Amino acid sequence: MDFLPVSVEEMKKRGWEQPDFIYVSGDAYVDHPSFGAAIITRMLESKGYKVCFISQPNWRDTKDFMRFGKPRLAFLVSGGNIDSMVNHYSVAKKKRDKDLYSPGGEGGHRPDRATIVYCQKIREAYGNEVDILIGGIEASLRRLSHYDYWDNKVRRSILLDSQADLLMFGMGEHQIVEVAEALDSGLKAKDITFIRGTVYKAKNLENIYEDYVELPHFKISSKDKRAYAEGFLKQYENTDAITAKIVVEPYNDCYVIQNKPSLPLTQSEFDYSYGLPYMRNYHPMYEEKGGIPAIEEVKFSIISNRGCFGSCNFCALAFHQGRVIQARSHQSIMREAEKIVWEPDFKGYIHDVGGPTANFRQPACQKQLTKGACKDKQCLFPKPCKAMKVDHSDYVSLLKKLREIPRVKKVFVRSGIRYDYLIEDKDETFFYELLKNHVSGQLKVAPEHIVPRVLNKMGKPSREIYDRFTKRYYEINKEINKEQYLVPYLMSSHPGSDLKAAIELAEYLRDLGYMPEQVQDFYPTPGTLSTCMFYTGLDPRDMTEVYVPKTPHEKAMQRALIQYRLPRNYDLVYEALTKANRQDLIGYDKKCLIRPKRDERRFEKGLNKGTNKEFTKKGGKTKENKNSRKKKTLRNVHKKKGK
Repeated sequence: MDFLPVSVEEMKKRGWEQPDFIYVSGDAYVDHPSFGAAIITRMLESKGYKVCFISQPNWRDTKDFMRFGKPRLAFLVSGGNIDSMVNHYSVAKKKRDKDLYSPGGEGGHRPDRATIVYCQKIREAYGNEVDILIGGIEASLRRLSHYDYWDNKVRRSILLDSQADLLMFGMGEHQIVEVAEALDSGLKAKDITFIRGTVYKAKNLENIYEDYVELPHFKISSKDKRAYAEGFLKQYENTDAITAKIVVEPYNDCYVIQNKPSLPLTQSEFDYSYGLPYMRNYHPMYEEKGGIPAIEEVKFSIISNRGCFGSCNFCALAFHQGRVIQARSHQSIMREAEKIVWEPDFKGYIHDVGGPTANFRQPACQKQLTKGACKDKQCLFPKPCKAMKVDHSDYVSLLKKLREIPRVKKVFVRSGIRYDYLIEDKDETFFYELLKNHVSGQLKVAPEHIVPRVLNKMGKPSREIYDRFTKRYYEINKEINKEQYLVPYLMSSHPGSDLKAAIELAEYLRDLGYMPEQVQDFYPTPGTLSTCMFYTGLDPRDMTEVYVPKTPHEKAMQRALIQYRLPRNYDLVYEALTKANRQDLIGYDKKCLIRPKRDERRFEKGLNKGTNKEFTKKGGKTKENKNSRKKKTLRNVHKKKGK
């Protein structure tokens, strides 16, 4: 077992004169099943194909794409594990310094819109002599027309902009094998029109022999926001493998046609995919450059499931992986764990056993397996569906088996826990097991907000459900004599959130006695309902108008309100409260968020009643001691919830 060839010398050592496929990736080469490139290349290898790997090529030099010569069948191109624009820019559109998927975490090793740039370079090198297939998250979420936050406009399908021959969306195991076999039989990629999970372009619709959904013409949807919202809803409603129809998008000179999504993997197929001979590490060529930071969190983690029926509106998982849960068998997961424990740097801790949502190990209901996921309602929002089966017994059994493996000291659950699903389970065995054995002092959960009108646009459960969960969380901790905290993730500036909603959230945090260390501004990425709302100002589900905070200054005020105790946020909080006519929250009462202007200097020194007093001076500025604040605020929350 070895890494795939990354140089001509390594290819020759294998006795190859020409590869069947050349995989070009925006990420460094990491052969671990948490990286999509590893899954696709190992899957092809397992079917007998010769695959070479070009990681983070020099996109300024066409020759770097020619190092192996022409592949026998096709180039495979992916921007990487993360959309290259998200990888490069913060929500404020500021350039990031770091890239966790590059050697030493150094930025600048891939271009903006990496999939498009790589394809263009391959075309420069070989023209139309080679077939180009694109896939991965960047291609999958941009497979049809989409709002692009960084250009602030609707862009056409990435299939057209990249000049690729075929696009594969979703996770890709089924499609890549079927496409490879079609190419191997002599077909050209542009003639492959019949494989699920693919998108192709055509001059007409004569090859479609079943019912299809037609989107508005790109010329219309790119200019008319209502037309775009209508078209996006059609895209969103056709992501389930059973209920989806073919989706057609007209352009001036062609049609872009999305076939039905690929069927979910069976358990045996899932086991096969994750049982391939991965090296489970980055290529040794990166060793002297400090390795690849992205491997650190996943090297000793195990993916146990795929898909998510939680379907938060700001998340693209349903668009990419679908809503039907797929789960690996216990035997497959145990085999992977038994390999992990013998790795030289394993310290006894399995960092995570989960997936998009850790405590989903089965479809939401039996209907999803035969009739597909419902188009007109969500499984957990606004309330759990009565047909949903809530059962953690399989997950409990799996975690117990993993704990019993020799050399394993602790098994953590760090990927997302759906607390609204957990609290619906009348059998609290998993709740107790989780807090006794699988939490390292803190459990991260994602209520995101507490105001009903904002939660409605997020597709998140009500505050009452979160409060019920937190109450029981602290009750159980008290029963088992553990002092463990909840760390809630919160989001600012989501569509539907105005200053009043942000202030309501600040008041909730005040009453809770907690200030979050981190706050995520809403990031409009392709493929989500929330991004459609952000761009159009309309909820595509019912075409009602949605308030959207868009100016950087208003976003800054909303974010500052969530962290109103920080001295650096004083002016923004003061301005927001004044603008919202909430001067009642400026003063000395215990309900106030900040002190009046005349006490601003005292506030900055940390001397006001109700603020944390431990500060350190650095560079002429006052800065609160983070460890002290974290310890105090979490203890306060614990005490309040333990009452």
